[in-house]
Amino acid sequence: MSETSSPSAAGIPLQRLLLQAADAVQAVRQGRSLTDVLARCPRELRPGTQALSFQVLRQLGAAQALRRQLAPKAPPPKVENLLLCALALLWPSDDPPYAAHTVVDQAVRAMRQRAAPSAGFVNAVLRRFLREREALVQGLQRDPVAHHNHPQWWIDRVRQDWPQHWQGILAANNSRPPMTLRANARQGSAAAYQARLAEQGMASRLLGDRLPQALLLDRPQPVAALPGFEHGAVSVQDAAAQIAAPLTVAALQARTPQGQDLALPALPPGARVLDACSAPGGKTAHLLELQALDLLALDADPERLARVEGNLRRLQLQAQVRAVDARQTAQWWDGRSFDAILLDAPCSASGIVRRHPDVRWLRRPEDIAQLARIQAELLDALWPLLKPGGRMVYATCSLFKAEGQDQVDAFLQRQPDAGAVECAGLTGHLLPVPDNGAQDAAGQAVPLDGFFYALLLKSPASTR
Repeated sequence: MSETSSPSAAGIPLQRLLLQAADAVQAVRQGRSLTDVLARCPRELRPGTQALSFQVLRQLGAAQALRRQLAPKAPPPKVENLLLCALALLWPSDDPPYAAHTVVDQAVRAMRQRAAPSAGFVNAVLRRFLREREALVQGLQRDPVAHHNHPQWWIDRVRQDWPQHWQGILAANNSRPPMTLRANARQGSAAAYQARLAEQGMASRLLGDRLPQALLLDRPQPVAALPGFEHGAVSVQDAAAQIAAPLTVAALQARTPQGQDLALPALPPGARVLDACSAPGGKTAHLLELQALDLLALDADPERLARVEGNLRRLQLQAQVRAVDARQTAQWWDGRSFDAILLDAPCSASGIVRRHPDVRWLRRPEDIAQLARIQAELLDALWPLLKPGGRMVYATCSLFKAEGQDQVDAFLQRQPDAGAVECAGLTGHLLPVPDNGAQDAAGQAVPLDGFFYALLLKSPASTR
């Protein structure tokens, strides 16, 4: 989901959007993905509904706590979720999309349309909140879930893994994400595309030598407005996600755990590469933009794999694409080893919460152990398919160490012919905080999603 507009910019009455957003929030609270819900939203209402839903989900912890205080007996779901949307919009903000009186008026109108007998109740609750807002907001600062707008178990886990950064991480999760582009290296440089953007009045900055195709837009734009997008000149991809392809195929300067410098050459044209969990296809396409490869792209979800094929068509790139569980190697592997493997493994998505604000409310504590088990199974199943001397990139868009460094440490204990090397600024846990250490050529901080990368090398003498 690309966030490019605010609710107030949608040009549609708030009353209509509140009804749609209330349905979306109810679906998320019942365990459904916001992406799936928005896909079924009427096309003309989708941008405004998405923007409104994002805002509500970023304040859902506070809104739920407010509802419990202002209406201790939970109303019916169709009433409660519309009320939650209105309370979230009324929460103090530096840049509120609507005036408070507009929110109250439109929420009451929407309630009359949905459940008329409850309109007075909604009106009373919202007006009480406005009268007592300062005291209520102050009181909720002592409630961690309301203050940070994350489930308690999530707060505890981030604090345990990142005791120096946990508050910054949670705050970043509640911010609007930057819009970062990837210029297609086959069609021109990032600097040349920056000039095309400037001609259209879109300001951007280049993100430096370590991310040579990346541009950060000063202001998010609709994808259709990007020059040359439909002809494959550019893609939307976060800066952190743009690290995967260069780690997999490009020439790199690395360092061993013993402190020895190591120069890794680029893969030669035609090298055999596996993208093991490829959907939605951004990293698949990036691999092919960097090098002509014999690339096999797998994904277990046929519907998501269709997005990979669509991305490749738009970018005029070719790969073999198969819908299969990468762990089941007997079903798809032809016996020919790979020069490199990119394993962007299924994970909690805890690093990309600002782009997918529903994730924090969908995940459960037990999910992390289950996902870590799948990640370990993928690592163990795919490692024997790598040539001696080959490289594997293990990646997750997760902040949790159980899906990152702890996972790799356990893998290295199981696989004696595997070794991990460091590439400064590209491997390890990348955090979505301002002081993440990533800088562009001008010394400005580069905003990143939360990611983990490990570069694993197979011993040249391996017989596995």
